Amino acid sequence: MADEALTAGQYIKHHLQNMTFGQHHHNGTWGLAHTAEEAKEMGFMSINVDTMFWSIFLGVLFLWIFRRAAKNATADTPSGLQNFIEMIIEFVDGSVKGAFNGRNPLVAPMALTIFVWVFLINFMDLIPVDWLPGSFAWIASTVFGADPHHVYFKVVPSTDPNATFGMALAVFMLTMYYSVKIKGVKGFAAELTMHPFSSNNKLIQAIFIPINFMLEFVALIAKPLSLSLRLYGNMFAGEMIFILIAIMYGGGWALGIFGGFLQLGWAIFHILIITLQAYIFMTLTIVYMDLAYQVNDEH
Repeated sequence: MADEALTAGQYIKHHLQNMTFGQHHHNGTWGLAHTAEEAKEMGFMSINVDTMFWSIFLGVLFLWIFRRAAKNATADTPSGLQNFIEMIIEFVDGSVKGAFNGRNPLVAPMALTIFVWVFLINFMDLIPVDWLPGSFAWIASTVFGADPHHVYFKVVPSTDPNATFGMALAVFMLTMYYSVKIKGVKGFAAELTMHPFSSNNKLIQAIFIPINFMLEFVALIAKPLSLSLRLYGNMFAGEMIFILIAIMYGGGWALGIFGGFLQLGWAIFHILIITLQAYIFMTLTIVYMDLAYQVNDEH
């Protein structure tokens, strides 16, 4: 339930603010930001602690679940967990076989990791917006005497562009590495400068080179941008709707009941969104890896 001591605008800003650790500019000390302004002043070298915590925690949870399923796997009477894990693996394997034409033992495990990890990160959006932040603020105020209005704790890493850009850049760097490895430096450079316009006349081709490079460079940079912004935008919008619904609980019992039905309906619909976003992120990663393996005549 929305804190009655906060206005609706303050409540929204509070839930959209990350727990940021960095250097305070006014005295040079390191610590947590107490306001959104302090977090902004900390700049590039600051760390969103909540994003890092939940991303790592959910990654470890993913590894633990799959490791447990692998250790207890049996061909006689498979458990429900084993059947579920095998279903996910078969689904991801089918996606890789359908979109990736090269040979690389890294692609399938990477696709599986991305799909499950992004899904778990997105799934945090289905937890009521006040449960975990409210519990953490209560602990911080009770144990450490902190002002709960200055305790920030976002639990959906994909609503933080730092997380989505980080994942997208990792995929981008991997595709760049294999593009150069498979095509060579000259082949990769030719891919950026000899397409889409080409000519047998060397003078005309020389004129086309900077034009081709500009077009191909924009297309190249658009890959990590679209990959990260798509996930961030969809999850941020979903989180905002949950926050707006939560505000309704402070408007009386009638509005609260209506908000409860809205929250249930949006949560059910949001299950499709979080799954679809994980699938899209995985599929685009596979496609980008496939493009890295394609030589010029296959484009």
